[in-house]
Parts: sequence; structure tokens; C-alpha cells
Amino acid sequence: MYSISTGYVKWSDASSCDYKTMALDGSSFFKLPAVLNWFTGNIGYHHIHHLSPLIPNYNLKKCNDENPLFGQVKPVTFWSAFESLILRLWDEKRGMLISFREMSLAGSY
Repeated sequence: MYSISTGYVKWSDASSCDYKTMALDGSSFFKLPAVLNWFTGNIGYHHIHHLSPLIPNYNLKKCNDENPLFGQVKPVTFWSAFESLILRLWDEKRGMLISFREMSLAGSY
């Protein structure tokens, strides 16, 4: 589960990368209902897994709740995830994912 919506993706060249930024901006916090967190082994806290893969899945929620660093990560909700299904192209001018329809409407590509 990686960044899936506009404003969530950060693509850059290797010279401007740092581990923490890429771990937090390059993956998603998929905010699921508690029962789905349980069934999926807390997969929604994928941003923490990318920062530190040694944290066991049963401690990911606690880690998220106790560290202010994770408060800056904008969550993807269960319903907003469906909106991102049409985003397929990276628009370098705007720095965001767009749909094929948006590309055709822009006309300058």
C-alpha cells in the first residue's frame, strides 16, 4: 500500500531524498475501522512499517498514537480510497497523480 491520492505522493530524484521523508511521504496511512485493522494485521499503518519494519503489527497503532511525528501524515479513509482508483498518471507540472480524463482535458500533454 503506497501513496494513492493527490497530495500523498512525493517523487524526487535521489539527491533530495532522506529516509524519514520518503518513508512517511512515500506510503499511506490507510485509516480503517477497528475490525478491519484486526483482520488485516494493521496494514493501514503502512507508513510506520516503512519507517521501521521491525515494529510488530500489534504495536503499530500504539506507535502511531504515541508519536507526534505521525500526526503530520494525512490519512486515507476507507471511502476516500475509492476516489483514488482512477488516478493513474503522474503530472510532473502539478506534482500530483491525475486520471486519464484529467490529462485529456488539459490537452497540453
